[in-house]
Amino acid sequence: MSSFYDTFRHFADSYGLAMIFGLYLLLCGWHFLPRSRAGVEQAKNSIFRDDEHG
Repeated sequence: MSSFYDTFRHFADSYGLAMIFGLYLLLCGWHFLPRSRAGVEQAKNSIFRDDEHG
């Protein structure tokens, strides 16, 4: 009979890894959606907002 630890470890090694990898791909792909273009442009240029040299 397997313990709770063994069962949880098996889940984390297989399905947990797949879910984390899927979440990683989702979050990386979210950046390239067309509706997020304005936010990406704003974030890209935010470091120059208070620049006095340009």
